[in-house]
Amino acid sequence: MLFNNKRAWKGIALMVIAAMSVSMLAACEKSKSADKSDTSKVVATYKGGEITEKELETQKGIVAFMSPDYAQLINMSDFQDYIVKQKIAFEYLSNKASDAAKKEGEKQATQVLDQNKQKMGEKQFKQALEAEKLNEDDLKQYLVQAMTSMSDMTSKVTEEEIKNKFEATKQDYTVASLHHILIGLQYGDKKERTKEEALKVAKEVKSQLDQGGDFAELAKKYSDDSATKENGGLYENFTLGQTSVNEFKEQVLTLPLSKISEPFESTLGYHIVRVDSRKETSYDKLTAEQKDIIKQTLGAAKIDNFMQNELKNIIQKIDLPKSTEAPAGSTGTNGSKSEGSDQGDTSKTEDTTGK
Repeated sequence: MLFNNKRAWKGIALMVIAAMSVSMLAACEKSKSADKSDTSKVVATYKGGEITEKELETQKGIVAFMSPDYAQLINMSDFQDYIVKQKIAFEYLSNKASDAAKKEGEKQATQVLDQNKQKMGEKQFKQALEAEKLNEDDLKQYLVQAMTSMSDMTSKVTEEEIKNKFEATKQDYTVASLHHILIGLQYGDKKERTKEEALKVAKEVKSQLDQGGDFAELAKKYSDDSATKENGGLYENFTLGQTSVNEFKEQVLTLPLSKISEPFESTLGYHIVRVDSRKETSYDKLTAEQKDIIKQTLGAAKIDNFMQNELKNIIQKIDLPKSTEAPAGSTGTNGSKSEGSDQGDTSKTEDTTGK
């Protein structure tokens, strides 16, 4: 519940689950004019290529397939703008990538595609694609471009950059063992507690601990942390970067060893921890996998930097179709709420040619 171990490249918005063979890689590098069947309006042009309305619709289907939470946003003006710019970036970067990056991108994409098809099952995988009016080749073409772009950018990361990133985030590599009890806002069979109810239970548990109660036994009885409940609340020899719960991380870093914390709040509920051991990790003690994750993070940052600072010099014109009104209460890609009808009545036109 508290921990995740996702590879850094999976954190790029909308980016990754899969794909690819040599023949499809060659296909994705063909010019747009090679697809004679696509006579739809050109919605974007850039140095070396163009994006058609049909391709944009395919891209929106891929987004909905990969990230269902975004499905209700894909027709918003700002979101369509982001989608088309991301597609341009991946097309441009993958075409410019080294041969080694193309081979690695194909390898990674194929592995992830196979894993997801196995997880979903062939029938469900096909049905999910059909629901978005996609075929497997659509997904392969896009995702190989994404993985190739990522592989090429990652290959440019230097050892010095990896060291600097480690120094800036070295607390995330602290290794700790601890016991943990979570009194969750959600518990049992999707039952819910208020914050006040959760805090009351947490205080009762803390009182029992103060009176000499066994931490492991109380964790088995009260904890809503499904990952450790049956193990007496034990997290053993993990790195702090595996948790995204900042309040939890701060307690593990600062709590005196063997001291039981007061109940503290996070978005999950109320926590009680006892840190049994804690040890910092030096750069020379990082595993190959840890260094690779840092490298992938920096590769992702290079793509983000490209999209923020260089892509505008490559795009010549964007002329998107009219967008629909955003769902009530939804947020745009910049986190701001949509303004409703004003959003639905405008089309997005951006000309960077200077004409």
